Amino acid sequence: MNQFLNRIRAVSMLAACIALTPSPSDAAVKICTFPGSPSAALDRAVAHAAFAQANMVATFVEHGIGEGDDDGVSLRELDKTLARDCDVIAGFPRSSVADASGGKMRFSRGYLRAGYVSIETPGADLRDAAKRTVAAMYASPAQLIAVQQPDVTLDLENTSALTVEAVANGRAQRAIVWYPAVVAYRIAHPERDFSVAHANSPYADWHLTFAFGPKSEALRPRIDDALIALTKNGRLHELTKQWALPPETASARYLDMPSTASFVRQNIMLADANVSRAGRIIKVANEGGVSIEPPTFEQAQTSHGKTLYASSCAKCHGAQLQGVTAPALQGPAFAPAANSHLTVGGIFGYMATNMPADRPGKMKDQDYADIMAFLLMSNGYKPGGAKMTANSARSSKLPLNAGPAH
Repeated sequence: MNQFLNRIRAVSMLAACIALTPSPSDAAVKICTFPGSPSAALDRAVAHAAFAQANMVATFVEHGIGEGDDDGVSLRELDKTLARDCDVIAGFPRSSVADASGGKMRFSRGYLRAGYVSIETPGADLRDAAKRTVAAMYASPAQLIAVQQPDVTLDLENTSALTVEAVANGRAQRAIVWYPAVVAYRIAHPERDFSVAHANSPYADWHLTFAFGPKSEALRPRIDDALIALTKNGRLHELTKQWALPPETASARYLDMPSTASFVRQNIMLADANVSRAGRIIKVANEGGVSIEPPTFEQAQTSHGKTLYASSCAKCHGAQLQGVTAPALQGPAFAPAANSHLTVGGIFGYMATNMPADRPGKMKDQDYADIMAFLLMSNGYKPGGAKMTANSARSSKLPLNAGPAH
């Protein structure tokens, strides 16, 4: 990660200046965005306009939140980013079922409604298999929306851009996708056109906001006032009109879902960011560079884990862990010979809060630990003397490279 710009003053001094005088402070407010997000360009434009309207000097921190979108970043890390590298995060997605309430952040009013939609290519000549296929981004709200539809084949992609591409290239009849990804794709491919329908699901409705840490929270009222002013003078509309969801008209073809009341009752928290039931965002990425012993596990629990896997995971990941509609859980794509981007703890945390996709978190913690033990054995790790527990799996920072048997 690149070095960040140095602070000119402590944030407390900046807040004091802002509170005492309306004149611009000579201490620039540091703004971070999710650089991999489809809406990153919009987020920067709105941030520039809002801080100018609020008469505050602002500067953008490059790579303040890594290279990706909010996927793979924990709330703890975002809290640290706001305490150390940035004063504000622009483009933070929020919804009624994923409000990030587990962190210390506070949020501005929304500046764009950016929900999930269903897209198709009008008049596309599709093969029979594609006519039954719905594309969605793996481990995102799009997948949870898609799995509620009966009698479809899922094409799960790793990014929202690839999800749109699946429809553009005729691999899928429809895609469930975050609408800014559709806009970004159209900008890059102006010759492409899609029909768009709103997804009728509690997981579909999202808004982009500014996030503030405890020491920069004093900025929030001024940014809210600035967003109100930009709304009144039409500037916000001009900035966001290309990105705004199509109107919900009577002629629009809605994507109907079965009832999602059971999901809501479970209080499942989801996001593009892989938000857990407690509102946290699960980090899967490997911290790297450290030699760490794998957590131990017993042979007996791998047998139990294999049984659980067969009943709850094999339908999507394959009876032989080869991947079907979800990624493979064995082999170099999952556990490479070296330089893994995944950790045992990250995989376990993600699995225990997001899987199975149709009923996230339905199992007991120990059941997930037994499945994790089965996955480790399937990728070359050998049983040891002690039983793997949920705590030992969750706390492991071991990079998931192929074990010695491979």
